[in-house]
Amino acid sequence: MGGELIGLVAVILGMGVPLGALYTYYRVRKLRSEERLAAIARGVDIPMEPELNQAARSRRAGILLVSGAIGFILTFSLIAQVQADRDFWTVAALGIIPLAVGVGYFVDWKMIHRDARA
Repeated sequence: MGGELIGLVAVILGMGVPLGALYTYYRVRKLRSEERLAAIARGVDIPMEPELNQAARSRRAGILLVSGAIGFILTFSLIAQVQADRDFWTVAALGIIPLAVGVGYFVDWKMIHRDARA
C-alpha cells in the first residue's frame, strides 16, 4: 500500500505543480491586463514597459546559463572531494553542457553587438 501511495503522490505532484505554475502565470497576466485596461478607461497615461532587444536577451540567457553551470560543476566537485567518489566527477562534467550553451549565448550577444555598431 505504501509504494502505491508514493507513486500516486509523485504523479499528482509531478503534474500538479507545473499546472499550478501555469495557472498562476495566467492569472497574474490577466490581472495586469485588467488593471491596465481600467487605468486606460479612466484616462490615466500608462507607460509601456520596454521590451528587451535580442542582444539583451542573449546576454541575460548567457549570464544565467554560465552562472548556473558553474554552480552545478562546483557543487558536484565539492561533493566528489568530500565523498572521494569518481561518479560525482562524472555528474559534475554534465555541467559543461549548460556552460557551453551559455558561452554560445555570449558569442551571439557579442556578434549582435558588433553588427549593431557596423
